Amino acid sequence: MTSGTAQPDLHTELLELARATAEEAALLVGAGRSSAADQVDTKSSPVDVVTAVDRASEALIVRRLLEARPDDGVLGEEGASTEGSSGVRWVVDPIDGTVNFLYGLPAFAVSIAAEVDGRTEVGVVLNVATGEQYTAVRGHGAWLTAPGAATMQLHGSAPASLGQSLVATGFSYGAEERRAQGAAVARLLPEVRDIRRWGCASLDLCAAAAGRVDAYYEQGLKPWDHAAGALVAAEAGLVVTGTAGRPFAEPMAVAAAPSVAGALVELLERLHAGS
Repeated sequence: MTSGTAQPDLHTELLELARATAEEAALLVGAGRSSAADQVDTKSSPVDVVTAVDRASEALIVRRLLEARPDDGVLGEEGASTEGSSGVRWVVDPIDGTVNFLYGLPAFAVSIAAEVDGRTEVGVVLNVATGEQYTAVRGHGAWLTAPGAATMQLHGSAPASLGQSLVATGFSYGAEERRAQGAAVARLLPEVRDIRRWGCASLDLCAAAAGRVDAYYEQGLKPWDHAAGALVAAEAGLVVTGTAGRPFAEPMAVAAAPSVAGALVELLERLHAGS
């Protein structure tokens, strides 16, 4: 491997494995929707939930990935943590948007990313409710495959100004953090076209990649929340960055159309100063 980029044949292998695994996991998740509320636990707060279907989905994903590539590592939201020796690590969210999943809102996804030597090279985000599948390979663009439609390459949007931009965001599970984030959104609203909040970070990033929103930002994302979606956004030509000169998601994640990225980052730095 040279220049920190995965070889093309490895790209293809990882992408096809991620896609097949996401599709199998999506079938499991979809089948479990009707009984999702039967076994629900909480994690970091009373509103941070996990279901038996989350855990079953992660177990299936990890099993399929390691059956195919036993020397790889895995990091999953629901506790999967396997050290590998191949240089490849899979970053997995078995159901991103679990609250949406519980309520039957059509925005919950299986998210699978493959890192090679610490850098995300392949990402797949599959919206279980709609069947829309977003894929990206570093250096080869981002793509959307939807039922009954031709596969299309994603290029984001190009709003004329921040004031004409539709911006997506999300909130922390902690009450105090949510209070501060809500106050910041109240100050952001007069500066943009409007706000959208879907409750699924991977799909928020993909929505920005598809031009369904012009930008997305959120604090406190974990690697499984953004690994695949951030690559989709970057390969669609969005600016994927943090604030105050920090890397993406440490702690702020920003993905925005190039025409407004600078203005949005500057505004977010002012609104979240000290938070």
